Amino acid sequence: MDDLSFSVFPNENFLDLRLYQYGWEQCAPLHSYGPSVRNHYLFHYVISGRGWLDSNGQSGVSRRYSLREGQGFLICPGQVNTYCADKSDPWKYVWLEFDGLRAKEYVERAGLGLSQPIYHPLTSAQGEGVRDAMLYIADHSQASALHLIGHLCLFLDGLIQSSSTRRELRGGQLKDFYIQEAVTYMEHNYQREVTVEDVADVCKLNRSYFSKLFKEEMGCAPQEFLIRLRLSKAAELMKTTGSPIGSIAAMCGYPNQLHFSRAFKKRYGAPPREWRAQNQIKKTR
Repeated sequence: MDDLSFSVFPNENFLDLRLYQYGWEQCAPLHSYGPSVRNHYLFHYVISGRGWLDSNGQSGVSRRYSLREGQGFLICPGQVNTYCADKSDPWKYVWLEFDGLRAKEYVERAGLGLSQPIYHPLTSAQGEGVRDAMLYIADHSQASALHLIGHLCLFLDGLIQSSSTRRELRGGQLKDFYIQEAVTYMEHNYQREVTVEDVADVCKLNRSYFSKLFKEEMGCAPQEFLIRLRLSKAAELMKTTGSPIGSIAAMCGYPNQLHFSRAFKKRYGAPPREWRAQNQIKKTR
């Protein structure tokens, strides 16, 4: 049996949730990774063995966590981390790297984040369900993109339901209604000069209360969500069409191309033209 299985997810046409890479590995004794910083969420589940994680929390101070079979650990975007297999009982783990507009919301609902990176399942059976959901994705790299995204949703639901640190939603129905109204409005109107006041008015809420509610539920401010939505749409168009960058910027709510270029580079790490040259899908006859 191979000691490592690794796959890269090729399709980026998903905004709410997106896979980047996934796999499993039986590590050699003291095999380590880091110090490093990830651009997306990375979750490991320990199938067997032991190891440790050094992770910087919200204060920037590193803390060491010891992990064993049946536990997991989350690495957040921008977080400095190192992880290492035990010398005498090296771990085998399965991992998923993912992100998207709703990713932060879901990991926070599981009670995970910078200050709490360790996953403890409520029962061993529930933890095994999370493990199996991850292994399914890792072992089905040839499945369609939509199929794998569906199983990513099942994994995240299992993670939330099984996590001993999960957040209980109170008054969720009304909150969910407001947030869904806001997200739907932004998805339908991101091309326009939409303001936070516009979105709050649609929800018939005070701007300050709406912004607080949105950040609590979505993990980012409404304006940041709108920026990420616009830039994700722009990246998709640059990758799949031949439209001029200025036209794409205007279609995605940026009439000023310079402002668009600055925002895009901040989000994706490269100017639009350079990013497009590296990522555009070439059409074949």
